[in-house]
Amino acid sequence: MVIYPVTLIPGDGIGPEVTAATVRALEATGVKFLWERVELNAKVIEQAGSELPQPVIESLARTHVGLKGPVTTPVAGGFQSVNVALRKKLDLFANVRPVRTLPGLKTRFQDVSIDMVIFRENTEDLYSGLEHEVVPDVVTSLKVITRKASIRISKYAFQYALKMGRKRVTAVHKANIMKLGDGLFLRCAREIAKRYPEIEYKELIVDNAAMQLVMRPEQFDVLLMPNLYGDIVSDLAAGLVGGLGIVPGANIGEQNAVFEAVHGSAPDIAGRGIANPTALMQSAAMMLDHLGEQEAAARLQSAIIAVYREGKHTTRDVGGTAGTEEFTEAVIAAMK
Repeated sequence: MVIYPVTLIPGDGIGPEVTAATVRALEATGVKFLWERVELNAKVIEQAGSELPQPVIESLARTHVGLKGPVTTPVAGGFQSVNVALRKKLDLFANVRPVRTLPGLKTRFQDVSIDMVIFRENTEDLYSGLEHEVVPDVVTSLKVITRKASIRISKYAFQYALKMGRKRVTAVHKANIMKLGDGLFLRCAREIAKRYPEIEYKELIVDNAAMQLVMRPEQFDVLLMPNLYGDIVSDLAAGLVGGLGIVPGANIGEQNAVFEAVHGSAPDIAGRGIANPTALMQSAAMMLDHLGEQEAAARLQSAIIAVYREGKHTTRDVGGTAGTEEFTEAVIAAMK
């Protein structure tokens, strides 16, 4: 039997709770894991003097796969985002966010089935962090777009669409204003699109895409975009299906992959046993698929859907009354 080494990063706030719940659900699939637990939180970062302490890097260098809970990021100061640092260090160029309707969940789109996947270039754009204060109170931030990064995220999105039987890829941009940067991204997307004639290719200006998402989200299939737009649009899309507490996320590179909950650390409810582990559990299903355990991935995903369809064991943030433990037990029971 194959045993998969995985770096486990519980994070802080509700991170340890949702991570523990997800580990239980993963182990209930019957797949065997060798967990390498490493701590990564504000206290550890401050003590190490780095947002990526050496134990984290060394573990991921061994396992090449990580399962990560939320880590608090200071606003307008303090250390750099752990997520951004991880993506750069491990060259996790593809951020993948499936956004789909869960049965029984009350949203503003009760009669619409939403099922889209957002592909966000993960290593450059304004997230390159190249900022400079020219003179006091005047700051420049550099938007970096390269052919290499744009080609490989476009290729990854089209390959996924072909593999998963998706019909349409829509590139989201602002090339009407940023003609060079976003223009390069669009040219690369068009170049890759020509290699996949069986997949419909469309383009939308980002502000129009945002409007279309809140008016007719069911029209979207695969969305492809640079880093900043991808960050904003993926959170907007999550709001259409119930929020960040249920939407999974993956950061994938040539050699490494980190699967994470994209929601915050929610310190106000930490330790109360009411956190919703759905987002990390769905991310874990993506991890199983990445490891080649498609059958186990399908069973875990189906169990989560079954719990939502029944509606008796969902957590408070989605209108239920269950705690973290009760929800987890229900998912495990559904797999059995």
